[in-house]
Parts: sequence; C-alpha cells; structure tokens
Amino acid sequence: MTRRPLAAAVVAAAVLALTACSGTTAASPDASPNPRASASGELTVFAAASLSGAFAKITRAFEAENPHVAVKPITYDGSSTLATQIIAGAPVDVFASADTKNMDEVAQAGLAGDAPVFATNVLQLAVAPGNPHHLTGLSSLTDPALKVVLCAPAVPCGNAAKTLLDDAGAKVVPASEEQNVSAVLAKVKAGEADAGLVYTTDVKAAGSAVTGIPIPNAGKAVNAYPITVLKGSRNPKAAQAFVSFVRSAAGQHILKDLGFGAP
Repeated sequence: MTRRPLAAAVVAAAVLALTACSGTTAASPDASPNPRASASGELTVFAAASLSGAFAKITRAFEAENPHVAVKPITYDGSSTLATQIIAGAPVDVFASADTKNMDEVAQAGLAGDAPVFATNVLQLAVAPGNPHHLTGLSSLTDPALKVVLCAPAVPCGNAAKTLLDDAGAKVVPASEEQNVSAVLAKVKAGEADAGLVYTTDVKAAGSAVTGIPIPNAGKAVNAYPITVLKGSRNPKAAQAFVSFVRSAAGQHILKDLGFGAP
C-alpha cells in the first residue's frame, strides 16, 4: 500500500521534468498578440491638409484599439509649412507629408526616421456644382475671365499642378496661390473661385458642394505620402503604434474608402 503513493509521486515528477525540458509553457495572461495595445500617453501628429478626413477616422479607430493613447488635435497644413515648423523645433511625434520632397528636407535636418509611403493621390479639377462654365480640362483654365486658384508652388499640390499644367501646355495666371489644398477647395466651395486644382480625395469628400473634372494626364504627377516617427518624439512607442496602424489593413481600408491610392 505504501508503494503506490511513492510511484505516483515519481511519475508526477517525471512529467514536470519533461514539460520543463520541452520549453513549452502556458501563455502569459499579460501577453498581447497586438504590440500596439501596450502603447500609452499623448501623441502629437502633423499631417498634410489633404489627410484631414482620413486621419480623423484613423485616429478614432486607433484610439479605440489603443485606449491608453490620446492623440492630440492633429495639426493639418501644407506639407512645406509643417516641415518648416518641425525643422524649427516644433515638438512633434509623427509627421505625414503629401510628398517625399518635404519629408526629405526633414530627414536632411536629421529629424526623420524611416519614412515609408502609405498612400498616393492625384489631382482633379474642382468647379462649382454643375460646372456652370462648362470647363473640360486644363486647357479651359487659360481663359483670362476665369478665377483659378492653385496651391503655392512649394506645396505638394502646387508642385503637382505646375507639372500637369506644363505638360498640357496650359499657361494659367492664378487669382491666388494658397498654402494648402483645403484653402483652394474652400474658395471654390464659397464661389470665390471658378476652378481649382485639388486632390481627387478632396473632391470626393466635398460631395455635392463641388463638381470634379478628371484630368487625363493626372498620372504624370502622382503624390506619394510618406509617414515617419520623428527622432525627437517624446513618445516613440505610441508614435510607432500610430504609424503601424496607418499602414495596417484597417488603416489602408479607411484610406482606400476615401479615394486614396495604394502605396
């Protein structure tokens, strides 16, 4: 009778030893399959004006997945303006530009880390609802009676507009040159301009407020959007989590739904 308990103890010890040798352990209750879930703290993001609608949705989805991270109200403006502010020392964690040129300037200042492209975009002609001036394309903009608004040349949408206008041989004297694409769209929506060159995504977001006219040679000036965790980030873990979310299937779905092209 006394041998049976002893035998059972020996067997139990052997099983424990084999388990330890195999290296197989139960999953820790604190282990998370999603590395973003452990991020916390506040996050400051600078993003191109054309990303305002997309990043508003992405931020809500990101914060739902990362309840311990609070994204401060995102600063939207022309990429060149944002890059200048970052180089001047603005405390920013994440920068999303509407072109690689301005991102390169931040990188040359030693402030940008890896900057993968996460989306693309092309320009479209935005006019008043119903196209009252019957514009057909870029050549229509040469009419001196028209008030045409463009982005400033230093801004990604302005650089792309110049490329397309030059390619089409259309010499346009703009009524004004704006510092970001949102300002161009606002003037068209308000009736202060007869036409403006904005991104396809801006026309889509404006709904019935404007009519969009596709540009046949738009593919010759595709804007690539890079994103980076800035080297001076005060919260690099949360910043990387945000960048990862933008590039994830969930983030890409939001961007595609709003009209952005794939990287």
